[in-house]
Amino acid sequence: MSVPCVLTTAARRFTLPGPAAALLHCRVLCCRSVTRKMSSKRQMDHLERTASNYRQTAVYPAEVCGIINESETVKRLRLAVHPDFSFRAGQWVDFFIPGLEKVGGFSMCSSPGLLQREGVMELAVKYTKHPPAHWIHTTCTLGSQVDMRVGGNFFFDPLPSDPSVDLLLVAGGVGINPLYSILLHTADLLRLNHASDGRDYHIGSTHLCYSAKNIQELLFKDTIINVCHEFPDKLSCDFYITQQSTDVDQHLQPFLNSGRITPAELQAHVDPKRTLCYLCGPPPMIESISQTLIDLGLNKDRILFEKWW
Repeated sequence: MSVPCVLTTAARRFTLPGPAAALLHCRVLCCRSVTRKMSSKRQMDHLERTASNYRQTAVYPAEVCGIINESETVKRLRLAVHPDFSFRAGQWVDFFIPGLEKVGGFSMCSSPGLLQREGVMELAVKYTKHPPAHWIHTTCTLGSQVDMRVGGNFFFDPLPSDPSVDLLLVAGGVGINPLYSILLHTADLLRLNHASDGRDYHIGSTHLCYSAKNIQELLFKDTIINVCHEFPDKLSCDFYITQQSTDVDQHLQPFLNSGRITPAELQAHVDPKRTLCYLCGPPPMIESISQTLIDLGLNKDRILFEKWW
């Protein structure tokens, strides 16, 4: 369950060109409204925690067209969506499941560019007993139909005319999801700028600091490394492992660090005049990293974060 806590909104709409989104299934998807009766005797849920956040007005149907085990505890869903569905890198969806009262809140882990190219988006959901996550892990199958509504103030979506910035992305655990979306979006921006001979948005450098319990829980690690290799002068990453007990593959070793993210390692990627930092992870981690960044001279209005409970 996510609670966006944005110190400032420093992102705007940016649209990548591409072919019209094509659905990967035969059912005609139409925008429709969804009404859910909510019980008054329960703990605060995703909809209540995010009530003050921006939301699109439309609720769109979607169909599950792919399921893989991203790790022992995380499933990744690919969903074919309505052609009018859109989102910004870093945002989340309200996830409505037929027959369930509880509404899920999951960040996209794919880029807006994938949506425009293939008409699909992806979610990576960690197993919990919360009904929406439990449904994804125990009941969801290919062809399952759900409804989704996009929301969130936590995103990166610059205009071509916006000033260049350096991004520092700091993720803890499954908090990687929105930051992975942003990382993939920066790669799309770099490709777009190259294809237009420099006429589109000029992004600076992007560095990802990603902390997890062990190698198995480092989601998307191979793709992250590959995209950093594609743009070695622009994209970089460091992985931090806190409880690794087995041998590590050789190709991962150059990127691995034992223990937690340190102030010295953050300082190497902080320029108070250029750095824009996005944080997502458990509340204690967000609070600690935010204070460290402030101590390193980064203004609060250049720190954006989303806490995962």
